[in-house]
Amino acid sequence: MKSGYLAVCAAGLFMLLSGCSDTPAVPADTSAADQKAIRDSEAAWVGEYASKDLDKAVSHYADDATLMAPNMPAMKGKEAIRAGLKEMLSDPNVALNFAPTSVVTSKGGDIAYSEGTYSMTMTNPKTKKPETEKGEYVTVYKKQADNTWKAVEDISTPNAPAASATVAKVKKSAPAPARKNKRKK
Repeated sequence: MKSGYLAVCAAGLFMLLSGCSDTPAVPADTSAADQKAIRDSEAAWVGEYASKDLDKAVSHYADDATLMAPNMPAMKGKEAIRAGLKEMLSDPNVALNFAPTSVVTSKGGDIAYSEGTYSMTMTNPKTKKPETEKGEYVTVYKKQADNTWKAVEDISTPNAPAASATVAKVKKSAPAPARKNKRKK
């Protein structure tokens, strides 16, 4: 009887001590799945821009996201982003294509970023002709409570100014031709 009582006490003590371990549980590594989810989301996003689906394009952003695009003031918050994208998507010549060259996730699995290249065609307001801009982008994502990824910072930068801006800059900065100084006698 005494040995049975000791066995029960030992088992109870073992269970109690094993539940008080200081070692935290190691979360499962979901980085490959998270990176695939972000790549898939960005591919869908390109399709939504192509179909000019404003609601779906905006749905990729968190409520407090910031979008920084060339030649535009920063758009802070989903409603500001919606207004900026609505104007952009109203351009009949708009075309946006982008793809990540890398996607990196945090060890904790709650923050990630993608970086890649983009190409955007829009109508030049002065010439009324389409112009294409190419550049790079970085998008920072935060995992939401429902395990989806939403953009919290979206930043793009062109490789070079559009062709018309380059020509204007060259004309402006070109040195004036040298004048001959002729004196009247």
